[in-house]
Amino acid sequence: MPNLTFGKKRERIIMKIITYNVNGLRSVLTNGWSEWLQSVNPDVVCLQETKASPEQLDLSLFENMGYHHYWHSAQKKGYSGVSIFTKKKPTHIETGCGIKDYDNEGRVLRVDFGDVSVMSVYMPSGSSGEERQAYKMQWIADFKKYIDELKKKRKKLIICGDYNICHRAIDIHNPVSNAKSSGFLPEEREWMEQFINDGFIDTFRHFNKDPHHYTWWTYRFGAREKNLGWRIDYTLVSQTLEKKLQRCVILPDAKHSDHCPVLLEIDI
Repeated sequence: MPNLTFGKKRERIIMKIITYNVNGLRSVLTNGWSEWLQSVNPDVVCLQETKASPEQLDLSLFENMGYHHYWHSAQKKGYSGVSIFTKKKPTHIETGCGIKDYDNEGRVLRVDFGDVSVMSVYMPSGSSGEERQAYKMQWIADFKKYIDELKKKRKKLIICGDYNICHRAIDIHNPVSNAKSSGFLPEEREWMEQFINDGFIDTFRHFNKDPHHYTWWTYRFGAREKNLGWRIDYTLVSQTLEKKLQRCVILPDAKHSDHCPVLLEIDI
C-alpha cells in the first residue's frame, strides 16, 4: 500500500502575537480594550505596564475568550508589571530573570511552546532623572547578559515589549531635538544595535523600511494626532526564525493607551 503522506506539504500554523504597553490594564478595560482584543483575536498577547495584579481583575473576562493568563506584577502597587495571555497552554512558564532588583519591578515573563519561547519585557525608562537613567543603563547591560545565557538553551526566542529605546533616527519624529533625550541617547542606541546584531531580527523593520511609524506618543501637544511619536515597542526574534516570519505591522488605530500595539504573524 502506498504511503499517502509522502510529499504532502506540512500544514502551516500561523501564530498571531500582539505586544502592547497598556499603561494600566484596569484603565484600558474601561476604554473598550476587551472588545478590541476579542475582535483582533490574537493567539498570544504580551502586555507591559499592567499596573495590576491578578486579584484586582475579573479574570473570567479573559478566560471566557479562551485565554490562559500568566503574570509578573511589581511589588509596588500600581507600578510596572507584565503579563501574557495565550490560547495555547505553554509547556513551561518562567517568571522573572533571576535578578532581585529587576524582578521586584515585574519586568520579565516567558512562556515556552515546545522549542519556541515568547517573552513579555518592560524595560525601564530613564526620563525621570539621572538615578533612573543609571538604573536603565545597568538594566540593559544585565539584560543582555541574561539573554546571552538564555540563547544557549533557547534557540528560538520571541522578545516582545516596550524597550524604551528608539533604535535609529527613522524611529523618532525629531532625532535632532531629541539627541540628548533618554530613549534616544547614543549609548542606548548603540546597545540596541549590538543587541540586535548579536542574533536577532527587528521584525517590523524586516518588512517595512519606511519612516513615520511609531508606537508611542506623548499625551501633550496633540502629538498623536500630528504623528509626532517614537518607535520604542518591538518584537525581536531569533535569526533562526527568519524564514518563519509572515508579517509584522504597527496598529496605530488602537488608542487605549499612549502606546499602540504591534502585531507579529509567524509560522510556528
